[in-house]
Amino acid sequence: MTQTSPHSLTDIVSCINGYDPNAMTVDQAQAVIRDFITPIEAIEKLAIRSALSRVLAQDIISRIDVPAHDNSAMDGYALRGEDVADGQQVRLQIVGAVHAGASFAGQVQRGQCVRIMTGAPMPAGCDTVIPQELTVDADLHGTPPAVTLPAGRVRPGDNRRLRGEDLALGSVALPRGRRLRPSDIGLLASLGIAEVPVQRRLRVAFFSTGDELRSVGEPLDPGCVYDSNRYTLHGMLTRLGCDVIDLGVVPDDPAALEAAFRSACEEADAVITSGGVSVGEADYTKQIMASLGEMTFWKIAMRPGRPLAFGRISSRGRDAYLFGLPGNPVAVTVSFSFFVRDALLRLAGAEPKPLPRLRVKTLTPIRKKAGRTEYQRGILAPDEDGRWNVRLTGMQGSGILRSMSDANCILELEHGRGDVAAGEEVSVVLFDGLV
Repeated sequence: MTQTSPHSLTDIVSCINGYDPNAMTVDQAQAVIRDFITPIEAIEKLAIRSALSRVLAQDIISRIDVPAHDNSAMDGYALRGEDVADGQQVRLQIVGAVHAGASFAGQVQRGQCVRIMTGAPMPAGCDTVIPQELTVDADLHGTPPAVTLPAGRVRPGDNRRLRGEDLALGSVALPRGRRLRPSDIGLLASLGIAEVPVQRRLRVAFFSTGDELRSVGEPLDPGCVYDSNRYTLHGMLTRLGCDVIDLGVVPDDPAALEAAFRSACEEADAVITSGGVSVGEADYTKQIMASLGEMTFWKIAMRPGRPLAFGRISSRGRDAYLFGLPGNPVAVTVSFSFFVRDALLRLAGAEPKPLPRLRVKTLTPIRKKAGRTEYQRGILAPDEDGRWNVRLTGMQGSGILRSMSDANCILELEHGRGDVAAGEEVSVVLFDGLV
């Protein structure tokens, strides 16, 4: 069950100046969704090898200094900085050697040095390391062994890693709300942490609506099409680390739709539908959504993906957030990427980060109507001089799913912008690995 928002959806939308559900901007709709979502609070402990992509439920505090001691950043010779402070050539006596995992027991005096390997603890009295390739005339078997440090090759303090400079004892190693990456798993291991508290996986149910839809493997009757949206949504939800509940295709029938909504609500934290929210589609789909909870229906000033339903529904004491997406395949992908993705991350306890954006020149002139945000599918690639440019994938209709499959980015054309000439800069959103 989802946590209850401290504010009603009506309260949140009433705070928008000049609120008009038939003329919502992208920014306004995103802000409403963000303010209405309340993260789930169920926590479980996992071994770190099983925690990849999970959301941390608590700050991870370092229990040790990393590194645990001053150590060498180079293979070379550890010495006292005062011996090279004047920048002159000096010859130092070699009084020992130390490897990583060992320590030097003695005290290094002026005019002396210790042969040292990368990661080995700094000997007492030493604060500087000179890489061995910067030395000359090393005589490791002389009486006594010695090495020459040419003038100006090293300064006091060089090539020394300080105790705790990566992480100090008691500091936050990883913050609550972070989705764990492979490097984070390695960091946890470096701290000796075997288990971490994480938010439980988000459960998301989804289905498509429409009498014309057929699932893959079914015969394609005249006038029917295969349902691609559920497969796209399954992939995007899986990439986000959600537990997915595929309820299939639901026909345009009031009883079947209500049963699907109730079943989804009772099993999941969030419900996503495709189809049934556009102008001209069956009104009872919207009526059933509204009858089960607190819903708002928007016409967003964007292309593709103008219609969007959002709210929270309840059934038998359980509730779930509901996202009603349009039915066109590209519109589903765009709507998910710019509205649903961040909402699900927030619901899962993560702090969503802005999708990466670049400013690059377009090789393709683009027709654009001011007064709406447009998302065009593009291919970002370097030219022969290494400068990155973007071109459209071709026809940009919201039903042309190949335009999304061929793309590696989305051109985000701002609300107030008009036509774009070839050679002008545009903002592109990178989504490789997202959709």
